[in-house]
Amino acid sequence: MYNPKSQNAEEFISHEEILETLEYAENNKNNLDLINKILEKAKLKKGLTHREASVLLACEIEDKNNEIFKLAEQIKQDFYGNRIVLFAPLYLSNYCVNGCVYCPYHYDNKTICRKKLTQEEIKNEVIALQDMGHKRLAIETGEDPVNNPIEYVLESINTIYSIKHKNGAIRRVNVNIAATTVENYRKLHEAGIGTYILFQETYNKKSYEELHPTGPKHNYAYHTEAMDRAMQGGIDDVGLGVLFGLESYKYEFAGILMHAEHLEAVYGVGPHTISVPRIKKADGIDPNTFDNGIDDDIFAKIVACIRISVPYTGMIISTRESEECRKRLLSLGVSQISGGSKTSVGGYFNPMPEDENSAQFDVSDRRPLDDVIRWLIEMGYLPSFCTACYSSGRTGDRFMEICKDQQIHNFCQPNALMTLKEYLVDYASEETQKVGFKLIAEQAELLENPTIKTTVLENLKKIEEGQRDFKF
Repeated sequence: MYNPKSQNAEEFISHEEILETLEYAENNKNNLDLINKILEKAKLKKGLTHREASVLLACEIEDKNNEIFKLAEQIKQDFYGNRIVLFAPLYLSNYCVNGCVYCPYHYDNKTICRKKLTQEEIKNEVIALQDMGHKRLAIETGEDPVNNPIEYVLESINTIYSIKHKNGAIRRVNVNIAATTVENYRKLHEAGIGTYILFQETYNKKSYEELHPTGPKHNYAYHTEAMDRAMQGGIDDVGLGVLFGLESYKYEFAGILMHAEHLEAVYGVGPHTISVPRIKKADGIDPNTFDNGIDDDIFAKIVACIRISVPYTGMIISTRESEECRKRLLSLGVSQISGGSKTSVGGYFNPMPEDENSAQFDVSDRRPLDDVIRWLIEMGYLPSFCTACYSSGRTGDRFMEICKDQQIHNFCQPNALMTLKEYLVDYASEETQKVGFKLIAEQAELLENPTIKTTVLENLKKIEEGQRDFKF
């Protein structure tokens, strides 16, 4: 029985409800009256149910699909403006005891180079990332209670936050580690993490158990209920995701929205972010062996429909995707991207050839961060390294309240301008500085609140004089 308020995974992600939803969407994919009603509701910018959103995803009426894309672009602009937040993944260890068939970290892979960073190596990696200009990281490990216990993760977080190199500092550490206990989530919260991220991979229980044949990750309920435990442990912000290509994309789309509805129903706050990775080639992994792959057009529609359905949620696209694909998705809903990323353990500081054999997946967009920043600016986006909401306590329901009222720009726009100025002064090439300083001047003049505008202009000047880390 479907019950979004239940904390039982098979009730808030009901297989029967998803099948009924997909049937309903298929039967109504050309129902013009219904589709118009759903679109009118979507224009209120309060979101859609998983069933309503599934109808839009299935829609085959060309002019209505064009309307879906235009509405996604408008909602993206209304909530997030032209800001794009930058981050980088930091892989600490690829030791893993699970048997996930789509991941090269799986226990039976004997060809991958197994590596675990020492605290000194983590320090070197962080300094290399700071020298690129990064301010927020997403740390990643395989699941291995011996090699990667929670104590190792906590020590690593402390190391990362402790490093101040030149003008560099990591101001937000997001964490993507295996499902764990309420007690361990409480320890992560006390360590000062930002968002806890965990990809469901697939919401189809039968497929999930087949794709995770061995190891603790095989337990579907324990994995799916992890976000409940994280919130019970005090973590305000959680990030959802599925790995598109493992199961029917329509099934996953309905499942991830049901998960968002569950978090909203039980905790009063939905996911802080939703990630939309597609399965990619990796050591011993051929994505063509999975028969649920999606092309770029379907991928774009998924992003557009998620943006319409959960307008308050940040959307993440990584360097798994190509430059061209990322460019298309930015306007449709994506608000965070990685740049200059390495998915290998020890890939940033003095990388060795064998490090590439420790990577989790192949990177498609291999451009350095400076090129990505300039690319964004030249397209009219405002790259942001802002972490002020986290450091100012605007997290969880406090962030969502501001975001749902479409007022977050009063905080994010000033901070984006100031953190971009920091980046340009400290790290950017002359070519990037030229286009970046011009953008900042133009965007600062557009600030509507005179008090905020005055303060921002003063702080932009102070950044040139060597002061750092201003925030609203």
